[in-house]
Amino acid sequence: MMTGVESMIVEEKQSPTKVVDREKTCPLLLRVFCSTGRHHSAAEYAHGNVPSNELQIYTWQDATLRELTTLVRDVNPETRRKGTYFDFALVYPERGQYRMREIGVTCSGAKGADDSKTLHQAKFCIGDYMDINITPPMRKRY
Repeated sequence: MMTGVESMIVEEKQSPTKVVDREKTCPLLLRVFCSTGRHHSAAEYAHGNVPSNELQIYTWQDATLRELTTLVRDVNPETRRKGTYFDFALVYPERGQYRMREIGVTCSGAKGADDSKTLHQAKFCIGDYMDINITPPMRKRY
């Protein structure tokens, strides 16, 4: 018989958004790696390696996932189609190996719950990588 055991509900609280003065704050380099239909594996980041398709973005900790989506779309015309999904994950070192943690999803042409999530709220640390799984919209077959 178990006595004295409590049930606890844990709520994920969003950390308050830090306002960054982009005129006075130096931007950080965000190294982004995109792939279609899947995330890269964490092993692809091991031993000082990174996937070959790197996109470098200078941005700030208050950058939102929607803002990053727009920047990726600017350089990848095939991702501009309405209904294209962007699944964001942080890749970070932990105990000698890289781990991946999904942080949110955006969609071209549609508003979503994660659009306004910032790098700061996602607990991004300078030196982490961003891995984006891009899923094109489904095509109708006739």
